[in-house]
Amino acid sequence: MTVSVLVDVTTGALCPGEQTCPEAIYLTGVQQTVVGIFKMVMLPILGQLADEYGRKPMLLITISTTIFPFALLAWSQTRGFVYAYYVLRTISYIISQGSIFLISVSYAADVVEGSKRAAAFGFITGLFSASHVVGNVLARFLPEGYIFYVSIFLLISATIYMKIFLGETVTAAPRTDQHRSCPSMILRLLRQRMVSMKDTVTVVSHSNILKRISYVSFFYELGMSGISSILLYYLKSVFGFTKNQNSQVLMVVGIGAIFSQVLVLPLINPLVGEKGVLCIGLTGALAYALLYGLAWASWVPYLSAAFGVVYILVKPSTYAIISKATISTDQGKAQGFVAGVQSVASLLSPIAMSPLTSLFLSSNAPFDCKGFSLICASISVMISLIHACLLNQSEECKSPQSPSSDNIEEPLLS
Repeated sequence: MTVSVLVDVTTGALCPGEQTCPEAIYLTGVQQTVVGIFKMVMLPILGQLADEYGRKPMLLITISTTIFPFALLAWSQTRGFVYAYYVLRTISYIISQGSIFLISVSYAADVVEGSKRAAAFGFITGLFSASHVVGNVLARFLPEGYIFYVSIFLLISATIYMKIFLGETVTAAPRTDQHRSCPSMILRLLRQRMVSMKDTVTVVSHSNILKRISYVSFFYELGMSGISSILLYYLKSVFGFTKNQNSQVLMVVGIGAIFSQVLVLPLINPLVGEKGVLCIGLTGALAYALLYGLAWASWVPYLSAAFGVVYILVKPSTYAIISKATISTDQGKAQGFVAGVQSVASLLSPIAMSPLTSLFLSSNAPFDCKGFSLICASISVMISLIHACLLNQSEECKSPQSPSSDNIEEPLLS
C-alpha cells in the first residue's frame, strides 16, 4: 500500500513543485545498487541459516525489519526524514527483500510433495498478489496521512501472527562448545559460513537444471528490476500519473495475478509442466516491457499492466523448478543461491537504468524515445526466455557429497 504513495512523498520532499525528479530516480538507483551488493552474500546465508536453524526465526527477523523505515515517514515527510527513510529501507531490503519468499517456499517444500509444489507456490504468490490489490485499494482511498500508520500496524500484526501460530518444520542443529572465547567463536563462525557457501556452490554446480535456472533468473531480474525501479517515476514524468493512477495500474496487475496464480496455474501446470509455465510467463514479461517502452498514450500503461497476469507466473514456476531439482535438506541453500544471483542482477540494472531513464526523459535526449531504457530492459528478458527454452528438466536431483558435507548442519554459533 505504500508503493504508489512513496513516489509522491519522495518527489514532494526532494523536488517540491516539480513533475520530474532526477534526484529521486538516482537515489532509488543508488539504494537498489547498495542492496544488490549486500544481498549477494546475505540471501545465500539466510537460506543456509533457514536450513540449519529453522524457517520461523528467519522469517521473524526478516519481516520485523520492514517496520522501522515506515515509522520515520509516519513521523515526518521532510527532506531529512526521507533521506533517513532511504537509509533504513536500504538496510531493511538487504535483510528482507527476496529472503521472505525464499524462506517461505523452503517452508512450503518441507510440507508439500514435489508434484504439488508448483500449485502450492502459485497459491503463495497468488495470496501475495491479493495483498497487493488490497494494499493498492487502500492506497487509492485512504488519505495519504494515514497510509504509513496503517502499514505499520499490518506489519506488526504479521510478525505477531507468525510468532504465535507458525509451526517449525526444521530441527535446529544442537549448540556445542558454548564456552568458547569470543575470537574463537568469530573464527568458527566465518569458517562455517565459508564451508556452507562452498557446499551451496557444490549443490548448484552438480545440477544442470539449477545452473540453467540461475541464468534464467539473472537475465529476468536484470530486466524486470530495472523496470520496477524507475517505472512509476517514468509514468509520472511522461503521463503525469499521480498516486491514484499508479494505484490503478498496480491493481490491474494484482487482480489478474490472483486469478492466474491461484486458478490458472494449477490447471495448466499438469498440461505444460513448470518449463512451459515459465516460458509463457517470460513471453508475457517481454510484451509487458516492450509496451511500456513504446507507450504512445496514457491508456497504454494499463494495457501493458494487463500482461502482469502472465509474467507473474515466472516466480512460482521458478521456485517449483528449483525445489524439484533439490533434495529436502538443501532447499534453503538452492533457493538462496538463485536469490543471490537475482540480487546481482538487481545490483547491475539501476547502474544503467537510472542514468539512461533520466537522459531520455530530459531535453538532452539524443532522440525522442522516452521509454528507451525500458526497451533495453526487454532485451534482457528476451535472453532469459531463450535460456528457459533450453531448460532440460529430465535430470534427477542430486546430492553431491563434498568433503565438507559433514559440517553442513553445524550451528552458526557454538
